[in-house]
Amino acid sequence: MKEDKIFDALSKNGVSRRDFIKFCTAMAATMALPSSFIPKIADALEKKQKPILVWLEFQDCCGNTEALLRASKPTVAEIVLDILSVEYHETIMAAAGKQAEKSLMDVVKNHKGKYITVVEGSIPLKDGGVYCTIGGRTAVDIAREVCGNALATIAVGTCATYGGIPAANPNPTGAVGVKGAVSGINVINLPGCPVNVENITATVVHYLTFGALPTLDGLGRPYFAYGKRIHDNCERRAHFDAGQFVRKWGDEGHRLGWCLYEMGCKGPETYKNCPTVKYNEGTSWPVQAGHGCIGCAAPHFWDTMTPFYRRLPKPPGVSVEKTADKIGIGIAAAAAAGVAAHAIASAAKKKGKPEQETE
Repeated sequence: MKEDKIFDALSKNGVSRRDFIKFCTAMAATMALPSSFIPKIADALEKKQKPILVWLEFQDCCGNTEALLRASKPTVAEIVLDILSVEYHETIMAAAGKQAEKSLMDVVKNHKGKYITVVEGSIPLKDGGVYCTIGGRTAVDIAREVCGNALATIAVGTCATYGGIPAANPNPTGAVGVKGAVSGINVINLPGCPVNVENITATVVHYLTFGALPTLDGLGRPYFAYGKRIHDNCERRAHFDAGQFVRKWGDEGHRLGWCLYEMGCKGPETYKNCPTVKYNEGTSWPVQAGHGCIGCAAPHFWDTMTPFYRRLPKPPGVSVEKTADKIGIGIAAAAAAGVAAHAIASAAKKKGKPEQETE
């Protein structure tokens, strides 16, 4: 199975050419690429061998694995069996104990510099890392060996990227993200609680298609997934601009889908593609469901974004002198001034024209 081309493996499991192109189309959309790249993605997946992947799990709630298990486009079965060669994942692999650890070490030994590591969960450094051990080895020891010999490491979820909740003040275990524990390696950060599984797949597909990792921002995140603010793509943005805010849970504005900024939504300061990729087969995401963004994709969000139900002090994107309370009033006043100016100009124009032309 390791020698199978990706499309060959998909075909053996009943995936039609039509569904394959749909998958390539979805990947292009996720990576924010124009439709002209779909043939290039399809060509790469038809010719490239399945990349070998190992998944490490450390200090976490298993939320990212749960998200993986509920993936639909593609499904976890397609990801594990057809698109990737997943050689180690404690939750879904058949082997256990020493057999499982042997599978991991075989990859490190036999495929050095050719496999991809996915890390879920933060890595504790305090007291020698004793707060997270697997098979008698500390998480930091495993990460340095496995990630240190990988082609690249994808840190999934906010715990693996920035330390997440385990690193929240006072951070009793000295938890850090992958970059804070292992230096000198290629790390792609995919923060979020949990990560969008489509972003994991798209990152791997990008490498297979272009032979390079996606372009990253200053925080190590791919621009295609974290290049725009949630606020800018939110379906409630028009209500923000109009000054229409939910003031109380369950009020009329809440029922009408108005902006959740006043209820503490952190969308104006959070960068992620949640509004476009969404969750649960693209059905919805927190803001669409009626709850404000808590900024879980931002560094140290548990300390910097709390209290979650208190609004941000200044709404980004408008004059710092303005507040959310004044935005709607300002827009209404500007609109009224525009109407008045138009009326005056029209009247003046008519006054200066001959009588028959005015008629």
